[in-house]
Amino acid sequence: MLDDIKRTLWAAADKLRANMDAAEYKHLVLGLIFVKYISDTFAARRVELTRRFTDESDEYFLHECDDDMLAEELEDRDYYKEVNVFWVPETARWEAIRAAAKQANIGKQIDDALAIIETENPKLKGILDKRYARAQLPDGKLGELVDLVSTIGFGDDPGQARDVLGQVYEYFLGQFASAEGKKGGQFYTPASIVKTLVAVLAPHHGKVYDPCCGSGGMFVQSEKFIEAHGGKLGDVSIYGQESNPTTWRLAAMNLALRGIDFNLGREPADTFTRNQHPDLRADFILANPPFNISDWWHGSLEGDPRWVYGTPPQGNANYAWLQHMLYQLKPNGRAGIVLANGSMSSSQNSEGDIRKAMVDADVVEVMIALPGQLFFNTQIPACLWFLAKDKTSRQGEVLFIDARKLGSMISRVQTEFTEEVIARIAGTVAAWRGEAEAGEYQDTPGYCRSVKLTEIAEHGHVLTPGRYVGAEAIEDDDEAFADKMQKLTEKLGEQMAKGTELDALIRQKLGGLGYEF
Repeated sequence: MLDDIKRTLWAAADKLRANMDAAEYKHLVLGLIFVKYISDTFAARRVELTRRFTDESDEYFLHECDDDMLAEELEDRDYYKEVNVFWVPETARWEAIRAAAKQANIGKQIDDALAIIETENPKLKGILDKRYARAQLPDGKLGELVDLVSTIGFGDDPGQARDVLGQVYEYFLGQFASAEGKKGGQFYTPASIVKTLVAVLAPHHGKVYDPCCGSGGMFVQSEKFIEAHGGKLGDVSIYGQESNPTTWRLAAMNLALRGIDFNLGREPADTFTRNQHPDLRADFILANPPFNISDWWHGSLEGDPRWVYGTPPQGNANYAWLQHMLYQLKPNGRAGIVLANGSMSSSQNSEGDIRKAMVDADVVEVMIALPGQLFFNTQIPACLWFLAKDKTSRQGEVLFIDARKLGSMISRVQTEFTEEVIARIAGTVAAWRGEAEAGEYQDTPGYCRSVKLTEIAEHGHVLTPGRYVGAEAIEDDDEAFADKMQKLTEKLGEQMAKGTELDALIRQKLGGLGYEF
């Protein structure tokens, strides 16, 4: 049901953008969904308070309450803050925006409402993108978009409204990423990759950090994982950083919309030169940094304490990301990172030396090779690195998983992992680590193998899974080779004879039409 609603909403919203570029349009749509959400949750809290104020059995019951007293109490902000609901002044509530939808200056009215909401809620300062008055939409389309967004959200249950709007927001992020192609990958990591990182890392408590957080998908999936395994919202503390200002806003809205408390730093900024969380030591790090950045270096990074295993090459940031994340981990922390395949084997510009130092220090835990066509922004083959600051099991070994053949095509150009594949990969890692109830680990030719550091050294510290897992075992059907070959030869003879018959028939037909060859 909800999937149908999401698809219908997307089709309608996409139609309204006319010729407007998807990269610009997404901010209008996602911003309105966010405002609708905070207004809905505010209204639902208001309804709840009205009921409780007039219920004699409730601790909020107001004795000798008249209409004026009720109205005054409903305007007390503390009642809303105590349940993590944003305060929305009357002129900025969705009803006021919807009532003005057909007016020529609706864009300005939305911008004004956003400014008021930011003023009243310091947590949202600088997050809401006020660009509606200058939106390049045909006349009337913005009002139609407001009417469309008005249909999202059901009932007076804030939890249900949050879930519905959260899922619509996430679905729209993915659709915009697909529409934008390469640019879309700058703010969105495909859901199945995020789910795989989260399932393997299992971030169930403590501090979770993403130093290049995009629109916040890693955090959302972490919270979903926790809730699915019996935990509760708030069992983890969220820390992130993002350099792109508009993407930084998308992430803040994505998290605020779900009621997730977060710290994305004081401002959007470059992780290497303006680290927003220098003193943070995280329990879990999940990240999908941009691949092979060549213009990341700055002179101030010379001798940086993060380069424990060697100074990264100035022409490629891959090993800067890996070392940054190791540096920001707690002693017992774990990290999962998406990187280009070249990171597993490159020996150019000191990368091989850094990789050797990391392997010898036993901080590489699991390496997973991914299928192609997983990402919107690149066809470069990718892999997953899992790092452990201090391994609690399997010291002196690395688990290699070759998942290149496990993807499922969902469109002509897009692949994903199914839930079953994600569960298989996570189960393999859990069994390898010796976790309770995960079963016994076994090497599987063509899929996974646990390899000692001495063998990795013999291969020049290359970490490509295909080099270690071997070929997939071929099922033996117990049929003797001579018998099998005889059958295949007979079948080939039959097919060649049939081909000769068809050639003669075609010649005969063409001859009847006056064509010879």
